Amino acid sequence: MFRRREPVPFAFLAEADRFRSNVTPPPRQRSSASRIAGQWLLGLVVVAGLVGSLIVGMPALATPSDTPAQQSQAVQGR
Repeated sequence: MFRRREPVPFAFLAEADRFRSNVTPPPRQRSSASRIAGQWLLGLVVVAGLVGSLIVGMPALATPSDTPAQQSQAVQGR
């Protein structure tokens, strides 16, 4: 059921996967209100830029349906 690992030349390598540190990392500092507001503002600017570019670009992507289709002069027989 459990396979034994192959022997390794260095004992510390064999026990490295079982090692756990007894040093706890320092607690994370809470973000300040100005940092949170700045992150929200940056996100809002990015979203507004994407929406604005979509709104500006939509007329270029739309095909005009109210104008008749143009025909070349060869089709008209001229």
